[in-house]
Amino acid sequence: MEHFTPEQIEAKKKAIFDAMGKRGQRQVIKIGYDKWDPIQTPKDPIDIRKDKTNRTSQMLIREFLQQQPHEGYSNSFAQGAFEMCLGIINDNEKIKGMFEFAKWYAALLEKEKKEK
Repeated sequence: MEHFTPEQIEAKKKAIFDAMGKRGQRQVIKIGYDKWDPIQTPKDPIDIRKDKTNRTSQMLIREFLQQQPHEGYSNSFAQGAFEMCLGIINDNEKIKGMFEFAKWYAALLEKEKKEK
């Protein structure tokens, strides 16, 4: 709004306020008409979440799937891996439990293989 004069900005503000319903006007009055800014600048897009290695979910899943044999995984396999990836990045308790179980089970299989 830098290219508008203060008078033009105030006129727009008043026009927006006058066009609002009574409930909306009460909300504006509650916060204070002078503090109210109906012509706010857009907010930045949501920050892209990254894991502890500073990779996005897309980077992680791409790297993971590239290391799999091309004939070795289906769409369902890739979808499951992506769900785990998102769950880990978002710190989802259910996914953390699944991940810990998978690690435990892999260790159990390794231990029992050595015992036989």
